[in-house]
Amino acid sequence: MAKFLSEAPVVWNLLNGVVCLYKSAGESARRVRGSFLHKLCLELNALEVRPPSTYVAIEGATNEEMSVTVRPSFADDPLVVGPRYRSEDFKAIWATKLGYNTSGVFVIGLNAGTRKAFAIHSAHPIRTYRLKGCFGQATDNIFKTGKLIETKSFYHVRRGGIERHLAMVQASHQKLAYESAGVDPQSQEAYELAVKGLVRPQDSKTPIIYGAKCINYSPPEFTIEISCINEYEDYLLGQIHNMGEKLHCPAMCTSIQCIHHSFFTMEDALLKKHWTLQDVIANLANNNRLLRKQGRLSENINKYIARAE
Repeated sequence: MAKFLSEAPVVWNLLNGVVCLYKSAGESARRVRGSFLHKLCLELNALEVRPPSTYVAIEGATNEEMSVTVRPSFADDPLVVGPRYRSEDFKAIWATKLGYNTSGVFVIGLNAGTRKAFAIHSAHPIRTYRLKGCFGQATDNIFKTGKLIETKSFYHVRRGGIERHLAMVQASHQKLAYESAGVDPQSQEAYELAVKGLVRPQDSKTPIIYGAKCINYSPPEFTIEISCINEYEDYLLGQIHNMGEKLHCPAMCTSIQCIHHSFFTMEDALLKKHWTLQDVIANLANNNRLLRKQGRLSENINKYIARAE
């Protein structure tokens, strides 16, 4: 790290913005955030922190000349009050919460960047997930960690059947997007709405799938990609279960990975081994430039970026 970044207060002032992390499966979003902030605090406290404040003591008999001594205050010593920087000192919110079994792109707003993270969340951006699964087996929670409850032959399932099902899902959700927006899909109003851009539902809690495709099928394993908004982990697992029912073959999910979130991709995400101050500061700078460049695509993001800066 550069010499001028050897002082903790200077580095602290640089920790503002949106950071993109890679979340591993099998960890809650809260735990990932806590581990990330704990790692930042360890590195901040290893830098040059401010010295303890001084304590002025006036000692001696009051009827004689008294002595004045200045010494470090024990009440401000890190050995007494703890480290200078703690996780509680940070403001950190995620733009979208990823489920326990979901890995991939995880966007967090840090300190002043919490307003930008909230703006990204309010804009309801599209997220793309890569779902891996297996035909012929079913578990009680539709995920590989569950208890196996059914096995069945999968040889009748063809890639064409998977693609036809996904095309039907995509078409039905396109119709649902117009209906959720309160317009008839066959009307002139629907056409004018489509010309303006992506048709979003008025209800921010209604999941909409804008794209679904099969990118690999090696029986019994398959991989599909789904681009959607307002989704959650159980909803994605439900899509795997529904596909198995339509194809008359039980199916379970083996992996859920978020590969694209708003303007952020897997290339922007920091692995856990890169959760260092130097890499985090570089990531914050790159992401802030990206948001300024792409902010014109979203009125909400523009508004919050201008307010934050």
